[in-house]
Amino acid sequence: MIYSIKNKVRNLSHENKIINHFYLFANRVKIVSLSFLSDGIFAKMKYRENTGRRLRLENPLTFNEKLWWLKINNRDPLLTICSDKYKVRDYVRECGLGHILNTMYGVYDKADEIDFNKLPEKAFIKTNHGSAINVLFDRNKPFDIKKFTKKFNVALKQNYYLQSREWNYKNIEPKIIVEKVLEDGENNSLIDYRFLCFDGVVKLIFIDIETAAVDGTHNPYAKRNVYDKDFNYLDIKVGREQFDKSTITKPENFDKMIEYAQKLSEPFPFCRVDLYNLDGQIYFGEITFYPGGATQIIEPEEWEKKLGDWIDIFKEK
Repeated sequence: MIYSIKNKVRNLSHENKIINHFYLFANRVKIVSLSFLSDGIFAKMKYRENTGRRLRLENPLTFNEKLWWLKINNRDPLLTICSDKYKVRDYVRECGLGHILNTMYGVYDKADEIDFNKLPEKAFIKTNHGSAINVLFDRNKPFDIKKFTKKFNVALKQNYYLQSREWNYKNIEPKIIVEKVLEDGENNSLIDYRFLCFDGVVKLIFIDIETAAVDGTHNPYAKRNVYDKDFNYLDIKVGREQFDKSTITKPENFDKMIEYAQKLSEPFPFCRVDLYNLDGQIYFGEITFYPGGATQIIEPEEWEKKLGDWIDIFKEK
């Protein structure tokens, strides 16, 4: 019942700014009020609230259940480094892949520090310590600096760990990053190649489109298809609606993308490595350890168990 109501309210918040304002406010109040709960109790409440299902932490079997187990039990310091969208750049360089890093124009402790007069015509601005806090700066379009400053300074004060108990975000020092805008030459819309890696081996790929709105903010209506390692389409739905598979083709250097994803994912029992491919040039996006907060429903259901089987939570490194 709660799951159904929350889904309806969340969908309405995407369509109405007033409802969205109150939804975000209520969510912040809820997060603070639940901060005293243990990770285990919070996990079971969060999972049921978002999926309508019971979370089994004592004997995790499915993909999401094992991700929640890792959330609570895996305290590898490298998780924090690789979740930090600024410090992860050093990790990428250490892996010998510095050439796939996007150009960075600056990094700031406060939104007020950014001198927009010194930025190029276009720039992509995001925080390093959370999710979906980003915007596109375009000198040729209206840009409300006051509104931006207020929004990002508020975001810098928030600890994303409390949102979904992802420990890897807990100790990140908040910053704002300004980067070069990556655009597809044909339609200015990036294709996100998201490699699901299990003990350093790519098993599946999420291909997401329309992940950003025209202003660079998060698009809640992004679409996703799922492919195997050989770029064969799989009729699996994970968290997002599917799109017409005939609209994309396998990149020429797809094998090189797999090579890079596997190199970056080597130390982890599971992670998702996000890459872009523009005219053959591969760019690093980010590394994610708990996609969708480990609450995205996988259909058909047997794939939830199959992905879970690929995660060995007790394997010693």
